[in-house]
Amino acid sequence: MTAVHNALPSTETQQEEVIDLRHYFTVIMRAKWRILMLAILTSAIAVFVVLSIKPVFKSTATLLIEAEQARAIKIEEVYGINSAQQEYYLTQFEILKSRSIAERVFDQLNLAEHPDFQSKPSMMQNLRSKITFLPSSDANLDSDAIAAAKKRGQINLFMSRLSIEPVRKTQLVKISYETHDTKLAAQVANAVGDAYINSQLEAKLGITQKANAWLGSRLGELRTQLDESERRLEAYRKEHNLVDVAGITSLDAQELENLNKELVTTRSRAAEAEAFLKLVQKYGKNDIARLESLPEITAHSSIQNVKRDVISVERKVSELSKVYGPKHPKMIAAQSELSAVKESLRAQIQRLVQGIEDEARTASQNYEALKQQFDQARSNFSQLSSVETEYRRLLREVQTNRQLFDNFLSRQKETAVTGDFDSPVARFTDRAIVTSTPVKPKKSLIVMLVFVATIGFGIVIAFVHDSLNDTIKSSHDVETSLAQRALGYIPLLDKKAAEQRDEAFFDKDQKMFSESVRSIRTSMSLLAIDRPMNVIEVTSSFPSEGKTSTTMNLAYAFSALERVLIIDADMRKPTLGKRLGLPNYQAGLANYLALTDSLDDCIVNEVKPHVDVMPAGSIPLNPLELLAQPRFKEMLSELGRRYDKIIIDTPPVQAVSDALVISPAADAVVMVVKANATRTALIKNSLAKLNQAHAKVFGVVLNQFDTKDARSYYGQYGYYQAYEQSDSDKHA
Repeated sequence: MTAVHNALPSTETQQEEVIDLRHYFTVIMRAKWRILMLAILTSAIAVFVVLSIKPVFKSTATLLIEAEQARAIKIEEVYGINSAQQEYYLTQFEILKSRSIAERVFDQLNLAEHPDFQSKPSMMQNLRSKITFLPSSDANLDSDAIAAAKKRGQINLFMSRLSIEPVRKTQLVKISYETHDTKLAAQVANAVGDAYINSQLEAKLGITQKANAWLGSRLGELRTQLDESERRLEAYRKEHNLVDVAGITSLDAQELENLNKELVTTRSRAAEAEAFLKLVQKYGKNDIARLESLPEITAHSSIQNVKRDVISVERKVSELSKVYGPKHPKMIAAQSELSAVKESLRAQIQRLVQGIEDEARTASQNYEALKQQFDQARSNFSQLSSVETEYRRLLREVQTNRQLFDNFLSRQKETAVTGDFDSPVARFTDRAIVTSTPVKPKKSLIVMLVFVATIGFGIVIAFVHDSLNDTIKSSHDVETSLAQRALGYIPLLDKKAAEQRDEAFFDKDQKMFSESVRSIRTSMSLLAIDRPMNVIEVTSSFPSEGKTSTTMNLAYAFSALERVLIIDADMRKPTLGKRLGLPNYQAGLANYLALTDSLDDCIVNEVKPHVDVMPAGSIPLNPLELLAQPRFKEMLSELGRRYDKIIIDTPPVQAVSDALVISPAADAVVMVVKANATRTALIKNSLAKLNQAHAKVFGVVLNQFDTKDARSYYGQYGYYQAYEQSDSDKHA
């Protein structure tokens, strides 16, 4: 059970969040004729307004902005314009839209005198001019300032009507002007294009003239600088006797290179000789065996020849020694020959050592001499390099000055030649023509939009009115908003039938009305199956909600089955007796409660079949006190034994407390609510008062309900009308 109770609120919340589209459709259908009439009326007004508007005409000229302008010679550097860039076109578009172009065209066409720019004084200005004592806002301005302000306003108006639109991904731009004058529109569009072309030509001519004058003044200065640099170069050349600087420096460089090579070679030889001498000094000049092992000695050709002789003689001695003894003459001769050869080898080695020593001394002397000569040549070359550096600096200065002079001279000649060459930056591809078809206002479109917008506005107003209308409009509202039973409804009658509303239950032409009352009777009877319902109180929240007519017709419905008594308990403003045609002096409820008349004298029998009436009687001073007496309840007990149903018509709850005093004595209380009239909060307040008084509220009767408006949404409300229609067809 707990889970079920917890689930109920979420389900109710989901139901509340559902958008009821049928309700919105019903709101629209209910107000459809009013919305349609409003749309037709507004559209008619729009037609008159649109017809009174002066038509606006538009003419368009197409201009081609040249990407590559015609030039006599190439001097675009003078103007500083790169027409290949996108910014160039954007700049030209902005120039076309500039105020200077607009002012030029405005003055050229003398538009200040044109009727389109002659503004009429406003109503406030006319009123201010008639009231002479008010200070004028232009009192402190002179005539020139006033004229300038007026012209600014006219030019602003002119620019607001002018439009410049570039054609995407092309070099074309469209110039359009809108005005009431067809000829003026074409004139302005063409004049703007011409003014732009002329202004650009004038700008180019001015730039050319200024550039020519500036280049001419600079040429004199550059010529002086060139002459001075050439003079300094020539003086420097004479000072140092320079004929061919490049040739001299190349010879000195070659000589220095050759000396460097010889110096390196000599130094290498001297180093080798020094190394050999150190070995000789180390071993000694007499140690022939060790000297003989030195590579410098063994590599010499004379030493190699002598050593071959020594080896040959030694081989000979060795061979002879095998045959002969040491004293044999051949052996002695061979030994003598060997000694002579070794002595020769020793002498050759000593001479070679002496030669190497001499060579070392000579190499050292040559090295020193070459070094001095190299140092002298290097010094001379360094001096020549500084001379060459200064010479080349002077030469570069001359070349730079000559190049500048030549460039300025060339540019000055170009600007002088092209100074009078008119190369337009743009040209017309299509000139504006006079049109006869206005571009605005689009009258049919405006009227159609007004019609559609008014319908939309009417629908919004209908929704707003419906959301703000918190009255009870249907039986569904009774159950949802008031949380009460909807006993039924009483339909709204036309004006003719409404005059006989109290007797409408018996009118054969109002079968829908009578069936509605019977339906209310049936609902109440079904609710009272298991409990008594002898005394019925009928009340409402406010006057004029139809509770008295509801009481009477409900009594007539019950009289078909039971005997009924109607009591008029509204002793403050009684109407029941007057509606039934009773005299004003007829005794009634007030007389009985005041003990002036008997109960039978206060009841009028058979006003209708099985219907008796107790009118209010004489109007008392204290009706609430009379109703609060125990005598009233005793009277109801007495009457309950005579009648099956006692229906009491009471005053409105919000007006007085009479109904609250009576309600505890009633078996059922019926609240009558006028449809689409009484606000929900007030009805809830009335029901709360009845509940606080312990009243047995059976439900609510919706009175004067318009079934025609609700039939499309609440289908059951059309049942009786269909019944009535079928019945009329049978009689036909």
